[in-house]
Amino acid sequence: MPSKSRPEPNCSIARTLELVGDRWSFLILREAHNGITRFADFRDLLGIAPNILTARLASLVEAEILVKREYREDGARSRTSYHLTQRGADLKLVLGALQQWGDIHAPRDDGPTVIRRDAETGEQLDVAFVDPRGRSVDPEQVAFEPVVGGPADRYSAWR
Repeated sequence: MPSKSRPEPNCSIARTLELVGDRWSFLILREAHNGITRFADFRDLLGIAPNILTARLASLVEAEILVKREYREDGARSRTSYHLTQRGADLKLVLGALQQWGDIHAPRDDGPTVIRRDAETGEQLDVAFVDPRGRSVDPEQVAFEPVVGGPADRYSAWR
């Protein structure tokens, strides 16, 4: 979570990393996108220490990426489950991009463990930049252009 003692970063990437920028948070989100909602299931699937899991879940709830819901099974005490909010669901694209990058640049010897597919057609999918007409744009053709006069504009003084 962003520190209250320093200003919020201007950069969208930096602000996002303040919310989800550690390994465990991304792995929790991966499992949440796979339908996992319960603390014990996150703990067991990830092999994460309970204190770290508690802290990461609290951060993701505070960031409104996950929401807590109470549930009770017959004869058991109330427990908390964790569910993706729309903000959390929107991170699926980021997770897919990280997965695709890893498959290309840090591959397993015996290939990927997960393939991205269209749920309706079964077609294999790639994460890509897409123009307004729906056409994929090669990443080499993509420029990250600061808004002129905005906080990321480091060049307007030289223009």
